[in-house]
Amino acid sequence: MASPFEIVIGRLRDIGAFQFLFPFILTAAIFYGLLRRSQIFGPPERNVAVNAVVALVAAFMVWAYPVLLGVNIEKQLAQFFFSGVVVLLTVMVGLLVSGMFLKKSLGEVIEEKFKGNMFVSLLILGGLLTIGIVISSGLLDVFFPQTVVGVIPQDVILTIIVVVLLAVTVLGIAALGMSGEEKKS
Repeated sequence: MASPFEIVIGRLRDIGAFQFLFPFILTAAIFYGLLRRSQIFGPPERNVAVNAVVALVAAFMVWAYPVLLGVNIEKQLAQFFFSGVVVLLTVMVGLLVSGMFLKKSLGEVIEEKFKGNMFVSLLILGGLLTIGIVISSGLLDVFFPQTVVGVIPQDVILTIIVVVLLAVTVLGIAALGMSGEEKKS
């Protein structure tokens, strides 16, 4: 017998909540937050309605694409968000474990270590992880329907991403070692 959660999720899928409604709400919220933060239309307190209307229209325009083309990206988005949450949880657990063994607070250690080149390499690693998640979730087929995906097999693309991630990790460790030696001398 199906659990109540499975029944609810099945009903939400039947009405298209995962295909349009939830992605639309998420996109509208992101656009609204970006408009408030950038203050394009002036102080956010005075332009709540303008920011809301622009965010809603922009979100409708974004999510009109898959609907008008008849592309179903429900499974790819679910896989993308699931993979993203797994990566975030892995990072959080790593930070929690490392925080247990540090003499200083974790915030101080992160502030000391991730300045300059290390911050840039961390951003590059985050970008590579994002690209890997997009490819592994199948969203690459949505962004590039017939170009890269048809020519290069997906396992080759994933292998290239893993090799690049390993190279970036080794370079990051080498950079940390070099910066540690410079501080000693």
